[in-house]
Amino acid sequence: MTGDNLLGVPETRLPADPAVTEALDRAVKSGEDLASVAAAHPSSSLVWALLADAASLSGNYVESYAYARVGYHRGLDALRKAGWRGQGPIPWAHEPNRGVLRSLYALRRAAAAIGETEEIERLTRFLDDSDPAAVPAIEQESLQAAPPTEAIVIRGDE
Repeated sequence: MTGDNLLGVPETRLPADPAVTEALDRAVKSGEDLASVAAAHPSSSLVWALLADAASLSGNYVESYAYARVGYHRGLDALRKAGWRGQGPIPWAHEPNRGVLRSLYALRRAAAAIGETEEIERLTRFLDDSDPAAVPAIEQESLQAAPPTEAIVIRGDE
């Protein structure tokens, strides 16, 4: 499948959640732990995706998988509540959809890290069917957020 909406199924657009956005902004400014934001907003797939990203960056792939799995299920709940019936576009361009798509991506990444091949294939199809622009956009964001690398020069007699 190319990701084109050949069935004519309408796009699913999740409602904005300003409370989560504000909580994340406060957490970034104050250095608050994301886990406390997740505890306060457990239905937010975005918060779970961010926790999965942090765990993955630390090399904690099973933990990343668990966080992403929660985000995935919370995302499915939100999509169904918004009228999604298991198919159709979930556009990345619609900002409130990004938590779900990021959770799918994080789950796929964690599945790859632990060798869960069937899950990788299923999630790749899900992401492509949702919005073919999602994966490149998430990967571009990841590149922009990556810490800079340093060159190390060792000088000495030998």
